[in-house]
Amino acid sequence: MRDVTAQPTIGVLAVQGDVREHVRALELAGARTLAVRRPSEVAAIDGLVIPGGESTTMDKLCRIFDLRDPLVARLQAGMPAYGSCAGMIMLADRILDGHRDQQTLGGIDMTVRRNAFGRQVDSFEDDLRIRELGPEPVRAVFIRAPWVEEIGDDVHVLASVHVEGTDHPVAVRQGNLLATSFHPEVTGDHRFHQFFVDMVRHA
Repeated sequence: MRDVTAQPTIGVLAVQGDVREHVRALELAGARTLAVRRPSEVAAIDGLVIPGGESTTMDKLCRIFDLRDPLVARLQAGMPAYGSCAGMIMLADRILDGHRDQQTLGGIDMTVRRNAFGRQVDSFEDDLRIRELGPEPVRAVFIRAPWVEEIGDDVHVLASVHVEGTDHPVAVRQGNLLATSFHPEVTGDHRFHQFFVDMVRHA
């Protein structure tokens, strides 16, 4: 039997998006990695990262490759998962401004607005204070990013961004599920990935 507490195997959904960056960050955080493209690979992982990319394309390809149902089943059974940017959308129970017939994997009781901060040209960076990651601020990179419009009672907000007089959550956790609007995999700061690897170890 695999010793999850020592070195968990974390899959990175590899149908579309910035897979390589997440793989590198996870391995530096002490995990084995597996690129998940087939249903059989879903059963071989202890946790899952859903990368940034294009959520509508990711949704379509998950259905084409028969990944959606096994992924939903594992998430509902308690498998830890972390989604960044498009991955946040994929883990949301509800989407605003989604394409017609767009589906998510769900799991986090939240409503997410796609491209909430604007188009690619509106990408930006910000320093966020996230207590769970220590005293040093996290440099957050937002690229065509969503934000969270509404959360359920069991969702814990880790960080928010203040826009036009309103705080919008951009990092949340619900049980074994973690999601961010931003891309920690591109900054060289691997604390978020270490936090997730530790979540998988203790799940």
